[in-house]
Amino acid sequence: MDKVSIRFFDDREVRAIWDDEQSKWWFSVLDIVAVLTDQDDYTKTRNYWKYLKAKLKKENNQLVSATTQLKLLASDGKRYKSDVLDYEGIIALGKTFPGTKANRFIEWFTYSDETIDGKSKTKAYALFESSFIDSIEVGTVKGLQQIHAYLFGGLYEFAGQIRTKNIAKGGFQFAMAQFLPNTLKDIETMPDGTFDEIVDKYVEMNIAHPFMEGNGRSTRIWLDLMLKRAERKCVDWSKIAKNDYHQAMIKSVIDSQVLKSALNGALTDDINSREMFMKGIDYSYYYEEN
Repeated sequence: MDKVSIRFFDDREVRAIWDDEQSKWWFSVLDIVAVLTDQDDYTKTRNYWKYLKAKLKKENNQLVSATTQLKLLASDGKRYKSDVLDYEGIIALGKTFPGTKANRFIEWFTYSDETIDGKSKTKAYALFESSFIDSIEVGTVKGLQQIHAYLFGGLYEFAGQIRTKNIAKGGFQFAMAQFLPNTLKDIETMPDGTFDEIVDKYVEMNIAHPFMEGNGRSTRIWLDLMLKRAERKCVDWSKIAKNDYHQAMIKSVIDSQVLKSALNGALTDDINSREMFMKGIDYSYYYEEN
């Protein structure tokens, strides 16, 4: 059971682990209790769950018997046995909490995987298991198009296609569509043999923003493939906070040093780890949540 996932609700982590034998996800009870009680203190969260579990057991609630224990990765890098529930169990748990937040959580939990992002994220998970990842051209525009087409094929009609319209975000105008073909040719010829060169190339591709949607998720995989080839490393995206990443990317248009420092501090040589890849996808998609 080494296929893991980290979902985010109101910027809080909800850890999950895949059970191959039963073909389903198990979700951390404590993470969800912390979300629903808006609690940051682990001891208080654990005590509340202990109290709630005793209360439910007294009421002969089936939720308690549905709870099992699996080892989940904690923030200290170690694995500890934790109470987990499956999909139906989490829905039942959410219903034991009153209020609009619990209702909003259930709605998010029930429907998040059916959105375009949810379906694309499932495709991204599958990329690790697919032989397709070995055929992606590293550091080229075509390679980036291959990644984008894989992630968003069947979801966006423009999957893998270079945009022909101008786009802007947060008041920043990305590369003009009429100049984009030449801009991408220039970016493709940029060297990518060292860490600094790779990040510079990544920054320029971000400024170009070649697709109508899905640029960040595609280019972060593109970046990691270049780092793996040149440095035998990849980024542990969980070490870079969402806001820190966004601020570094904004500043990188003028000065890439903040971004380079953040990425360099998050480098790992654990490049063949499924867990590292899955965690990277979780955080990459989390960065795009509003």
